[in-house]
Amino acid sequence: MAEKKNGIDQALIRDLANILNDTDLTEIEVEQDDLRIRVSRAGNTQYVQAPMAAPAYAAAPAAIAAPAAGAAPAAAAPARNPANTVTAPMVGTAYMAPAPGARAFIEVGATVKEGQTLLIIEAMKTMNQIPAPKSGKVVEILVEDGAPVEYGQALVVVE
Repeated sequence: MAEKKNGIDQALIRDLANILNDTDLTEIEVEQDDLRIRVSRAGNTQYVQAPMAAPAYAAAPAAIAAPAAGAAPAAAAPARNPANTVTAPMVGTAYMAPAPGARAFIEVGATVKEGQTLLIIEAMKTMNQIPAPKSGKVVEILVEDGAPVEYGQALVVVE
């Protein structure tokens, strides 16, 4: 039987923490009857929850994706057109090449065609190709190879 303390299932919390570690997720939430348990890794993820609705996550994609190189990336972020930004459709790990040591799918300055693979996001041991939504020139890559990505995080800018 599961160990309980004050009505909270300690084994369930441990299981959820193990799922976070096994899947590289940053947060997991489970609701059962009138009990809601949220386990999260230390980070800057914030959410706002409306009554009877799923959480709406708010994060600054440029701050997550950009390396800590000073104020230059933050100053450049407002000039970015959201229509030209490809965002992560899922949580996972981003890979810039089809295999370790292989040539990257794209690089800054490259011309891509609509539907061409820009990168791969691995989620639950499944490799998901992220296609270019339109033809254009890659002007910015906002994620590093092997980096974890969150849903909605800016990945690439194609103009």
